[in-house]
Amino acid sequence: MSRTLTRANLSEAVYQEVGLSRNESADFVERVLEEISSSLEQGETVKVSSFGAFSVREKGGRVGRNPKTGEEVPIKPRRVLVFRPSHVLKDRVNKSAPRDDAPSSDTPEVA
Repeated sequence: MSRTLTRANLSEAVYQEVGLSRNESADFVERVLEEISSSLEQGETVKVSSFGAFSVREKGGRVGRNPKTGEEVPIKPRRVLVFRPSHVLKDRVNKSAPRDDAPSSDTPEVA
């Protein structure tokens, strides 16, 4: 079952690990997220060591198509948020994910 990490979870983790009060922990998490958001709004790249980089990319306008009707629809130029995970994060995620080609624990390996 997947779990969603929330601001409250982050605040609680800061409270448990750092020892700030719950209010200070919540304020700390809010300040970090606000700093990240403000930087991205200004078009800056946000790099978090051993985690990844957030950046804003400009997408030009184009003509799209409504899949139901086939009607052409103009799509306006816009900015999109891009996340590029670090190799460290990719390795951690892949290390914990079960692989399809890995033998299961209940199947004996044949030499």
